[in-house]
Amino acid sequence: MSGSMSRRQAIKAVTTYEVKTDGFPEPLADTFGRNVFSLSVMKKRLPKHVYKAVAATIEAGAAMDAALADYVAVAMKDWALEMGATHYAHVFYPLTGLTAEKHDSFLEPDSSGASLAEFAGKTLLQGEPDASSFPNGGLRGTFEARGYTGWDVTSPAYIMENPNGNTLCIPTIFISWTGEALDKKTPLLRSQQAMSKQAMRLLKLFGHDDVDTVVSYAGAEQEYFLIDEHFYYARPDLMTTSRTLFGAKPSKGQEFDDHYFGAIPDRVLAFMIELDRELFKQGIPSKTRHNEVAPGQFEIAPVFERSVLAHDHQQLMMTTMKRVAERYGMKCLLHEKPFAGVNGSGKHVNFSLGNANQGNLLNPGDTPHENMQFLTFCGAIIRAVHKYGGLLRAAVASASNDHRLGANEAPPAIISIFLGDQLMDVFDQIAKGGATGSKAAGIIELGVDTLPPLKADPGDRNRTSPFAFTGNRFEYRAPGSNQSISDPMVAINVILADSLEFISDALEKQLDAGVDLADAVQQVLMEIVLEHGAVIFNGNGYSDEWQEEAAARGLKNLRTTVDAVVEYTSPEVVEIFEKYGVLSARELKAREDVIFEYYALTLLVEAKETAEIAKTMILPAAIRYQGELASTAASLKAAGIEMQTPVLFEITRLITDLHGAMVVLDDGIAGMHGESEYEESKYARDVLIPAMAAIRAATDKLEGIVADDLWPLPTYNEMLTIL
Repeated sequence: MSGSMSRRQAIKAVTTYEVKTDGFPEPLADTFGRNVFSLSVMKKRLPKHVYKAVAATIEAGAAMDAALADYVAVAMKDWALEMGATHYAHVFYPLTGLTAEKHDSFLEPDSSGASLAEFAGKTLLQGEPDASSFPNGGLRGTFEARGYTGWDVTSPAYIMENPNGNTLCIPTIFISWTGEALDKKTPLLRSQQAMSKQAMRLLKLFGHDDVDTVVSYAGAEQEYFLIDEHFYYARPDLMTTSRTLFGAKPSKGQEFDDHYFGAIPDRVLAFMIELDRELFKQGIPSKTRHNEVAPGQFEIAPVFERSVLAHDHQQLMMTTMKRVAERYGMKCLLHEKPFAGVNGSGKHVNFSLGNANQGNLLNPGDTPHENMQFLTFCGAIIRAVHKYGGLLRAAVASASNDHRLGANEAPPAIISIFLGDQLMDVFDQIAKGGATGSKAAGIIELGVDTLPPLKADPGDRNRTSPFAFTGNRFEYRAPGSNQSISDPMVAINVILADSLEFISDALEKQLDAGVDLADAVQQVLMEIVLEHGAVIFNGNGYSDEWQEEAAARGLKNLRTTVDAVVEYTSPEVVEIFEKYGVLSARELKAREDVIFEYYALTLLVEAKETAEIAKTMILPAAIRYQGELASTAASLKAAGIEMQTPVLFEITRLITDLHGAMVVLDDGIAGMHGESEYEESKYARDVLIPAMAAIRAATDKLEGIVADDLWPLPTYNEMLTIL
């Protein structure tokens, strides 16, 4: 079957797809959390003293008593068996950024030849996967295999359903035999604990005597594309690299802004409804669903949760999205830039801090100038982002996210903070000696008697800012759609711990000297604004002027992963990570090496796929069409008719350009080597990317010339609009 025939068959298969339904889903109240071994389930099944101890660990961060594991294991096993589970799996999150699991049966043979369902406390607490088979950045040699998973009691176990049998999934950490973190969760738990300690210390300075564990909360807005699976399987580049390495811009993309928040296609809505149903079963609080900016692009957003649980739920959400999409004959694309020239996909991480007693610590109230506690935590964030902007950029660095950062739909690679008019005014007052007022919310009169007046917020939003205050939380817009939220949340927790400790030290010094708390806060915040205010920018982050202004302010512009990732091993970053016991210098270096390795491998795979498609699909199609044009011109000339052949000249030129670019790329692939992961990454960036771009420049022009029946790949027009 030729490539062009595959494309035509793909179009026909899509246009004849019918959405199938099993009827209306059961009520939400009967669905939410049904497959979760939650606190409410534990309360019914555990002895009272065991339940209280486990609840204290989950809700207040109390130390976990390993002696209670046997009670929990028995209750968890009985519940899982009742839910139809036959196996259990320790689920962990290696440095691949994906989710890993190994399934073991509950059944164990006894001496009589029968079998018993067994699941002991020691099995719940610890597992032993191979530590050398996952990325480790040199922490383990290939001959050093031992690694451990450890039960994370703060993230509930759950049932993963399958038509042929269910599995009990137990969220865990993953460490080496030497105790070094080989995963995304261990540093997240450590950083949460470090941040909480410093936040609790600061709250006590504000006079709270009922300070509870402070938790970082996260809610990640997940953007994604959907395309028909027939198009996916007709695009080798999508199958291999998760993005299109070729493709001319569609005649109609997102120019009319008619897709954003538009009517959701029936097939997509059916997928969304079933996706929500599956997520609700797992206790994932999916809240919002809508069309995004680009054709074929959509978004799902959950309600805020504790950041550790939000991380686990995000990983499960991505897996579930892909699985449910396949039921509707679609592929869910989570690559940050699957289609060049149209909107890319991010994962905007909204975060806040708080606890049950003090509430949301980033809630300014109606008069933020009077809310010293809020202003102090906000000041801590300003200092943290200014001091460690490079770390925040490194935490979202990848080959795929590089396509997006700095483009017109994403924040720039320069990390700055947007505060909005109201907070900007308050901090300006603080810098000048003291805040005495706050801009109030307004009222919009609509001029229509039947429409009520609408409340106008005291400040606008800024979609170009990578780190924006949005009313009662900050939104970090730089993470990519395919990334784990662990890395940005770890960075945020650690740099906040550093700033909160700095502020507490400064306040304690002034309070010990007899300074009033309000005056001490004013002095500390004034110093922060004067020293770190350069990071605050309320303007257009997409403008060329901002690039120049940011440089003048001394803000880093780390445009690529190669530029950014070295921030992980900068002396100031190593110092704070080691100070708070989150990651050692050795663990940080390992993570840096893993990112570089994956960056280089990603580009190498893309380069090889580019070369193969160009040679085996695009060049043959172009040569065939060139031959048809030449044959027609020759036949007409033999008949005494002179044919104008500008298209023939153009296609001949493009074929020549393509062939030359292919030679350059082949040479680049052959020369791919380096003394270190960093050198390989730099080579891939400087050699492979330009070589692939040259091939694409020629092929995308050929797509607009070669006869449609000869073009082998589904086009952007088709993939983005036919669902």
